[in-house]
Amino acid sequence: MLDLAWVRAQFPAFSEPGLQGQAFFGNAGGSYACQQVIDRLHRFYTQRKVQPYSAYEASRLGGAEMDEARTRLAAMLGVATHELSFGPSTTQNTYVLAQAVRRWIKPGQKIIVTDQDHEANSGPWRRLAEDGIRIVEWQLDPDTGLLNPDDLAQLLGDDTALVCFPHCSNVIGAINDVTAITRIAKAAGARVCVDGVSYAPHGFADVGALGCDVYLFSAYKTYGPHQGIMVIREDFGFDLPNQGHHFNGDTLYKRFTPAGPDHAQIAASAGMADYFDAMAQHHGGGTGADAARLAHDLMRAQEVALLKPLLDYVSAKNSVRLIGPADAATRAPTVAMALQGNAADVAARLAPLGIMAEGGDFYAQRPLQAMGVDLDKGVLRVSFTHYTSAAEVDQLMGALDQVL
Repeated sequence: MLDLAWVRAQFPAFSEPGLQGQAFFGNAGGSYACQQVIDRLHRFYTQRKVQPYSAYEASRLGGAEMDEARTRLAAMLGVATHELSFGPSTTQNTYVLAQAVRRWIKPGQKIIVTDQDHEANSGPWRRLAEDGIRIVEWQLDPDTGLLNPDDLAQLLGDDTALVCFPHCSNVIGAINDVTAITRIAKAAGARVCVDGVSYAPHGFADVGALGCDVYLFSAYKTYGPHQGIMVIREDFGFDLPNQGHHFNGDTLYKRFTPAGPDHAQIAASAGMADYFDAMAQHHGGGTGADAARLAHDLMRAQEVALLKPLLDYVSAKNSVRLIGPADAATRAPTVAMALQGNAADVAARLAPLGIMAEGGDFYAQRPLQAMGVDLDKGVLRVSFTHYTSAAEVDQLMGALDQVL
């Protein structure tokens, strides 16, 4: 079992006086940063804030720490070091990738997107329709919010260049079977791009085993700095046209970063690997990929145990519509609720009760509209991670009792 006291000791927010008594349920928008990341960021800005990769010591150490972040995170994700790149955000990474695909795709080919995604893995692809590229939508079930792989099979054909879908929706919460969906798409000859933003905070996936060509997520939602992380497999990455400086075209992790990298934040991202290694070692496990797998399982088990009573509570409320499945084992602890009133107003009423949550559409207008949610009212979204306590979930349910 996860040692929750040890976990919370790794996050300075839990000892911050101004946050005492406040239960944080806005994690889907960005998690607390772990101490390991904060320490590395502080060290870089105070000791190594120079142009990296030069011969003098401060520069050499700065470059080495940036390389360390890429090497260790790639190993945890089950991919080669040069297949992992950093960018300012997942939305930006996807946009740059879409510009490469725009020049790569052949006339008459199509791209399949879903209406379950939030806008980062939807908008950049849909915008390619302006260039005459055919965009086909794989639609969710409006009652359950789920994607049916059989529906995808009906849409596929030898004219499909790319299939884009989420590992997990940021409002529906259902975890899609990436391996199975990827297998279906690959059988039709398509490439696959997966948005992992809403899954990665709950444990790093073994991207190498998933089989997809691209996997994207955001470090600021996985206890790190504000960076987007993109895995792009070598054969696809070099098949696409270079989007970086012409002299960087031979280096895979530079091909899709047209702007200069954020040296300090990339270096600080190694702190995420520090944290997962430390978690695994504290619980009797190893390092690297082994640590990532153990941390993933510990985190998921903790989250599922806390999620079940919350889903039972929400499902029993006649005035609340739970968005997505009620089975804790099949979804992430990101719980969106359609209410009778305005969700942002309810979130504001929760704040004095020590509940930090939000109401709105969360860049997920397409899936919410597909499920018949009034966007003017939005949804109340409460999201947590492995560092959340059972007492905080109880606090949330008690506060909801008062405001609903």
